[in-house]
Amino acid sequence: MVAGAVVSPEELSELGRRSGLDAVGFAPASPFEDTRRHLEERKAAGLHGGMHFTYGNPARSTDPARSLPGARSLVVGARGYRRSAEEAPPGPWGQVARYSWADEYAVLRRALGAVADRLIAHGWAARALVDDNALVDREAAYRAGLGWYGKNTLLLLPGRGSWFILGSVVTDAPLPPAPAPVADGCGSCTRCLSGCPTGALVAPGVLDARRCLAWLLEAPGWFPRQYRRALGNRIYGCDECQEVCPPNRREDRHHPAPPAGDDAEPWVDLVELLAMADDELMHRFGRWYVPRRQPRYLRRNALVALGNCGDPADTRVVNALRGALADPDPLLRGHAVWAASALGRTDLVDAVAAAESDPEVVEEIAASRVGVAPVIVGLRAGGRA
Repeated sequence: MVAGAVVSPEELSELGRRSGLDAVGFAPASPFEDTRRHLEERKAAGLHGGMHFTYGNPARSTDPARSLPGARSLVVGARGYRRSAEEAPPGPWGQVARYSWADEYAVLRRALGAVADRLIAHGWAARALVDDNALVDREAAYRAGLGWYGKNTLLLLPGRGSWFILGSVVTDAPLPPAPAPVADGCGSCTRCLSGCPTGALVAPGVLDARRCLAWLLEAPGWFPRQYRRALGNRIYGCDECQEVCPPNRREDRHHPAPPAGDDAEPWVDLVELLAMADDELMHRFGRWYVPRRQPRYLRRNALVALGNCGDPADTRVVNALRGALADPDPLLRGHAVWAASALGRTDLVDAVAAAESDPEVVEEIAASRVGVAPVIVGLRAGGRA
């Protein structure tokens, strides 16, 4: 192939769709100057909440040329993950956000990789950027005319909603100029703001990560006590701002979501998760973002969820709590104290209180003495506690 041979956008679009993309667009690879300013302002205001992804290096993630010198164009792809699943079976089950039911990013990565390979075969430089903090995907997709920014900070595709993951190919090939921006489709609607369980959407399009359940489930350290009830039975991600979104609800009415595949995992047995060995946990859930790749954080999340949805009379639940209360890791003992107290099983806490010496666990025990009303057993999956 002659270096720099012409490659048509139609060819790339057709290849992307055939490889698994639901939408393809093109945009220039000029720096995202406004996006960089917004990121830096919000980081300075503390709204990042310690989140490294996106905020780690705004200078890089808003300039495609940092990933590919001489970049001229972006090929942006969207992969839909709107699926339906059966309700959780009886018992304490944790809820997983839809984008993580299966490894949708693997499909997105392969599809954009195919587009990059085609450009390279035509003699151009190209690099696929998928879920790696190298580019602000939503801004790339907005510039490519795929959708508009919703008030929940997500990109909504006209007539299709926000259930999409995004990625880009950056290339030095000349491709079509940016289309006209997609007009705002939110209007006066603010259902995502009022529907957020913790009020994390502090203004239209502005997220305070310090309150966002999806981020708190990925953040290291102790899960903030003030948001544990709001977590409900979630153990990874939070879909609430998308569930209440009218465009998404209209799409569900007009085009019911296809069933999830056999490999999908919308629910996780919390007691089973707590009993897994480290290697087994990471093998099964390693596609998730686990802080510092430490399985303890999966167990931490499961304990908070168990405190919100477990049956205090269920032998499996009680044994799981007893095991966590005796765990060598104080992080797990502390969250087990909260979970047991939330279920009204202060007897389990009393049995270990005298022997506890870790100051943070002791603090959790003291807080449990103040009194926590037991959660209603059978909390609706995804509901707000």
